Amino acid sequence: MENYICVTCGVQYQETDSPPEHCLICEDDRQYIGHKGQQWTTIAQMRKDHHNRIEEIEPNLTGIGSVPAFAIGQRALLVQTPNGNVLWDCPSLLDDATLQAVRARGGISAIAVSHPHLVGSVVDWSRAFEDAPIYWHADNRDWVMRSDRAYRFWEGETLQLLDGLTLVRCGGHFPGSDVLHWAQGADGRGALLSGDTLQLAQDRRYVSFMYSYPNMIPLNARAVERIAQAVEPFQFDRLYGGWWDYVMPADAKAAVRRSADRYIRAIK
Repeated sequence: MENYICVTCGVQYQETDSPPEHCLICEDDRQYIGHKGQQWTTIAQMRKDHHNRIEEIEPNLTGIGSVPAFAIGQRALLVQTPNGNVLWDCPSLLDDATLQAVRARGGISAIAVSHPHLVGSVVDWSRAFEDAPIYWHADNRDWVMRSDRAYRFWEGETLQLLDGLTLVRCGGHFPGSDVLHWAQGADGRGALLSGDTLQLAQDRRYVSFMYSYPNMIPLNARAVERIAQAVEPFQFDRLYGGWWDYVMPADAKAAVRRSADRYIRAIK
């Protein structure tokens, strides 16, 4: 029995004797089946030809992502605080070197995910760190591909994980898509960890909002305005997307507002 991982999206599935016939994540119209058809791997197979890049991005923030790039190339973020660490989104690969590096940084007290495309092998990560709770918005409950008692299905619009770390439900990409506000990030000016709920544009001066990025399906004006309003109460100067180098170093809160305005003007 193996917990198979979809090669296209990187999501790990419930234990089965043989690879599943379908990846429900990729068959949804927000994702896609790879050009070579449905393919599967496992953590054991990944360890043979992948390793994790582990790199400090700013003080108390560490990026973790597979090399060579795997699935959609995402990387996770480990936020370190005096009261415990939170893993934001999750890689598919977990190996001994990664375990050692994360433990050296204080381990993981909680895991939170932006949406079902960036969860990787979240249950294995939870179990490796004393069944760290996995915070997953209840609106995305149906998209859990490997169930576990560590899941904490939260409801409502915000949830404080630790002092200075708050989950904010934005919706849009998925009904329960959320972001993580880190009050002490960016030298105390605040940082927003957005996955692709707010996706950084190539010029790093704007963000965008989509129902599906690979299939280029836009959101409507109401959904975009809701995302902008959801993060408005929070102070943040910096924004981190879900991939290496997807960083807006300054003026991020104002950029979100002008990005929403630009988007809504364009689709109207």
